Amino acid sequence: MLPMPAHADIAPPDISSMQVERTDEGVFLSANLQFELPAQVDDALRQGIPMYFVAEAQVQRERWYWSDQHLGTASRYYRLSHQPLTRRWRLHISNTSFTSAGLGLALGQTYEHLEDAMAAIQRISRWKILEPGQLSSASGVSVQLRFRMDLSALPRPLQIGALGRSGWNLQLSRTQNLEPAP
Repeated sequence: MLPMPAHADIAPPDISSMQVERTDEGVFLSANLQFELPAQVDDALRQGIPMYFVAEAQVQRERWYWSDQHLGTASRYYRLSHQPLTRRWRLHISNTSFTSAGLGLALGQTYEHLEDAMAAIQRISRWKILEPGQLSSASGVSVQLRFRMDLSALPRPLQIGALGRSGWNLQLSRTQNLEPAP
């Protein structure tokens, strides 16, 4: 009998739970993401190279006579980095993309362990994805959540090396229908 590979017990990336809630303040999304960082990504992080992730929520209404109507899109950007001198992990979360000019307006949090920082990335709680005026009480509305690594934000040599390699590919997606308003 052949020995099992070391990565055989790792579950495939998945969005294990997703709740979409409609309130008077807007539409809120909560989700639990389950994934392991690929070995190449973990290695790059430990060498001090920041990694970027993007969560995108897209709201659409189904139409029988034409393509689906786009109601809105919300994006959340994550920047995870390791501070070798302090041996701490730094996570920045922003509603705008991180640019080369700096972090812009972002929520920053420091963690002692990588597992704690990953738990913060993997838990999306009451994220406002749509304003109340953008959604009518009609039915047939769906919300698609996509989570991926943003390879375009990596340093140029890593972008070239990561292109087409499965070890740098991390993508999750799930769609859920929104219950009509009472």
